[in-house]
Amino acid sequence: MRIFGLMALLALACDQLSKLVVVHWMDLKTIGLIDVAPPFLTFRMGWNYGINFGLFSGVEVWARWVLIIIALLIVGMVAIWMRNGQQGKWALISAGLLTGGALGNVVDRIMYGAVADFLNMSCCGFDNPYAFNVADISIFVGAIGLMFFADGKKAA
Repeated sequence: MRIFGLMALLALACDQLSKLVVVHWMDLKTIGLIDVAPPFLTFRMGWNYGINFGLFSGVEVWARWVLIIIALLIVGMVAIWMRNGQQGKWALISAGLLTGGALGNVVDRIMYGAVADFLNMSCCGFDNPYAFNVADISIFVGAIGLMFFADGKKAA
């Protein structure tokens, strides 16, 4: 269980540190766009008030709190799942990544009212209009890892 907590803390810290550096210190929130390695990587500021790809972003302010509560419930359920099961190291790492990423986006919603997205990747003539963040990467990698490494059997 220790590795689960450490991975969650690491994912949360990397997410929030990256946002501090890029959004605030590099002032992306004002500049809007910074070419890093165009066209493959740019920092493009985006405030996501909804869920993935901005879905439900036009809803009322109270929806922010609903999204926060849902994320915290999922984090709690994953933590209970990991604690009650006989999960291996890779499942615990995956669950920690997912949890830390979810908490990173919760912190954003509480602090800014929206999730700060800034990573934008395009390639091969395709201009990707969407931005994401380190928390999103952690959630994605963690979810994929859980599909491969989590033992669905209940512990005896």
